[in-house]
Amino acid sequence: MSDPWADPSAPAEPGYTGPPPTARPPWPAPYGGPAPYGVPPYGVPPYGVPAYGVPAYGVPPYGVPPYGMPPYGSVPFGPPRPPDRPGQVVGAAVLAFVQGALVLIASFYVWFFASVAAVAIDENPTGAPTQAYQLQDLGTTLTIVQVLSVVLLVVGGILALTRRVRTSWLVLVAAHAVQLLLTGYWAVRLQEILGRVEELGGVLAVFALFFAAFPLVALGLVLLGPGRRWFTAPQG
Repeated sequence: MSDPWADPSAPAEPGYTGPPPTARPPWPAPYGGPAPYGVPPYGVPPYGVPAYGVPAYGVPPYGVPPYGMPPYGSVPFGPPRPPDRPGQVVGAAVLAFVQGALVLIASFYVWFFASVAAVAIDENPTGAPTQAYQLQDLGTTLTIVQVLSVVLLVVGGILALTRRVRTSWLVLVAAHAVQLLLTGYWAVRLQEILGRVEELGGVLAVFALFFAAFPLVALGLVLLGPGRRWFTAPQG
């Protein structure tokens, strides 16, 4: 239909002939045919995008730990970690140090009383009591023995904390066993020297129990259970 207001001298416009023809899109390409330039074939991801099942650059595959990290269940780099020292061994060593400090203090007291007894004997050789002579003879010798036992306790405690060998166990056991022997000897000797005084009976019992408590506990820790196996079990 023409426009009645159009210029009669102008060429007439063509009528509507339908939509313009369309070209085939560049993607997807026909089945089996090559893809246009710059378009990857079917099944190949674009550049920089990893294919299915292939990790991106720098990302390890599934189940593989990152670089520098050991796989699950494997030991890390370096030597394996040694087993922890049982608490029984540590406790026995600490008790050895505590017992050594107590015995060292007691040794000074023994030396002091032996010196007082020696002074009393020098001032009155004939009038000094028999207990003073016994304490003088006993005090000097036992002071030396007790100081040596303190050295054994310290050495046994250090070996138990630093070396896992049977020798360390034997030294520690011997150190605490010596303390029990000394405690028993002191209890018997003091009972002979001071047993006539009735008020001292309970004091002697407490004395023997006090100095025997730590060695008894320590021996129980290292003679039974993990404390003994730590030193005597085969080491791989």
